[in-house]
Amino acid sequence: MKKYVVVGTGSRSSMYIGALCKDFKENGQLLALCDTNQARMDYYNDLIQREYQYAAVPTYLAHDFDRMISEQKPDAVIVTSMDRTHHQYICRAMELGCDAITEKPMTIDAEKCQQIIDTIKKTGRDLKVCFNYRYSPRNTKVKELICSGAIGEVISIHFEWLLDTSHGADYFRRWHRDKRNNGGLLVHKSTHHFDLVNWWINSAPETVYAMGDLRFYGKANAEKRGVTEFYTRARGSEIAAKDPFALKMDPENKALMGLYFNAENLDGYYRDQSVFGDGISIEDTMSVIVKYRNKAVMTYSLNAFCPWEGYRVVFNGSKGRLEFNVVETPFLDKDQPDDLIIPGMHEMEGDKKTMVPQIILQQLWGKPKVIEYDQSNKGGHGGGDILLLNDVFVGGREDTLGHAAGYIDGAHSCLTGIAANESIKTGMPVKVKDLVSL
Repeated sequence: MKKYVVVGTGSRSSMYIGALCKDFKENGQLLALCDTNQARMDYYNDLIQREYQYAAVPTYLAHDFDRMISEQKPDAVIVTSMDRTHHQYICRAMELGCDAITEKPMTIDAEKCQQIIDTIKKTGRDLKVCFNYRYSPRNTKVKELICSGAIGEVISIHFEWLLDTSHGADYFRRWHRDKRNNGGLLVHKSTHHFDLVNWWINSAPETVYAMGDLRFYGKANAEKRGVTEFYTRARGSEIAAKDPFALKMDPENKALMGLYFNAENLDGYYRDQSVFGDGISIEDTMSVIVKYRNKAVMTYSLNAFCPWEGYRVVFNGSKGRLEFNVVETPFLDKDQPDDLIIPGMHEMEGDKKTMVPQIILQQLWGKPKVIEYDQSNKGGHGGGDILLLNDVFVGGREDTLGHAAGYIDGAHSCLTGIAANESIKTGMPVKVKDLVSL
């Protein structure tokens, strides 16, 4: 049985901590937790005892990371810390003789990416990058169709991702709002999407050109729209009580209370900052053009203030076209019936009440076909989380489609966003090969 420690105990770590204490406890042992904030680690120790009847584990503050490795002797370190620190823990874990498993993005800039690559080559240790979207049955079906040659050679791709006014806004309430922490949404969020395209078409980015700006969130934009009342954080604010974008603190939400509100006295981190405040340095509106090594070209857009959440992907190939429409969160107005869905999303399905994502294949001179696939979607991220965890903690299956991602995949994904950031800054196309040496 392999032994693990987790560094970074914000909300994202819960998937791995829960897995090791419940469904995968026969495959791996959770030895310890490490974080900059003791209250967050205490929250998880209370949780695992209360929910999973798992014994409390030792906790270490971030500056005691080396001591944790020395005392606990884990086989691997699971990195779910703030994005800008991923490289720090990945590299140090490897230097101390451990493998590493990291949440996306692998890292946030070219210098840190090169450091990870060099450390892997020097130490010979293994790095797994957790791209759970690859594992979703619907995304797997798209991969199978492309690999089968159903649309021939992929020539162009259009990929539109919509973040809504709940999830999308949340990036502007918390540490993600500072681009120094995560490289902006083109790195933090789009790394999922760029990895999917790399995996779907079995290629890697060659040239990237991008534009992006903060057009909706932030104080200056709100002022332009006539907003005159502002607040710094939602908790205790009468102004925030009237703001639909404010994070409403629910004392019954144990995770929100334990990980953030009861922990803020230790580090001053406020989880409920105003999305219309000052100090936001990430973009909310982004457009990217990517040319791949196999000559395919993608146009990509990400907007973080949409009324519904999901994505639309279109592949144009030498033998036809593949369309993929996914509504992850529809807009449901409190005064409308629960079966209200996005107009036009399911005409071919013939059932206006279904929320099943559609995959539509139309070959040249042929009628469009709705492609069937496994729609059980058990677990988070479209059913991808549990399959990813099985690969991480169990392994051994025949991975014919290449779901499992290593550091090369992690690099290609985050480098697309890193190149896009550089292009936004310079106004010029960026060659990915000029960023790092793989």
